[in-house]
Amino acid sequence: MMPTTKSSWHSFAPLLVKEGYHVLAIDLRGHGESDDGPDGYQQFTDQEHEESIRDIVAAVDFLKQRGVDVAHLALIGASIGANLIVAFMALHHEVKSGVLLSAGTKYRGVDALHAIRDIVPSQRLFFVSSKDDISSYGGNYDMNIELMHALKKKVSRKWVVYNNAGHGTNMFGKELPDLAKTISDWLSSSD
Repeated sequence: MMPTTKSSWHSFAPLLVKEGYHVLAIDLRGHGESDDGPDGYQQFTDQEHEESIRDIVAAVDFLKQRGVDVAHLALIGASIGANLIVAFMALHHEVKSGVLLSAGTKYRGVDALHAIRDIVPSQRLFFVSSKDDISSYGGNYDMNIELMHALKKKVSRKWVVYNNAGHGTNMFGKELPDLAKTISDWLSSSD
């Protein structure tokens, strides 16, 4: 998520590794150690932000080359990263699970509201938002409601709502139920 880097996942990734998952955290273009980083994203046009989906493609290809079965892959993103996950999954139905921290209807040109309509019933989504997150283009809580209403009825979804946890990866460790554990439990479930 803007303006953070892959390091914003450092408190969550070890939990997943401990539970047997392989984890890859990336800096989207213009962030952190990536090309044009660490703050090049500030100069990006909406089209350049949309092109960040190629970073998701590259990460998935990297994992596939190392033998990861895409059918067992879960993509997790925060803010604009969550929107990119929706856009990717709408085009790649073989990816079955997505975790969306503070997804928005449209962030910097990445239109999750349009893309989410192409998510299919064999996929599932886990939404996380906080009621105090009102700075995200109008109100993240309301945007999550809109996104879930746009999903096909048979698509499995879960929604965890916090009251004062903030935005994106900032929600880790803020309130109960523990976000990291809740995501981990959802990933290991078949629902």
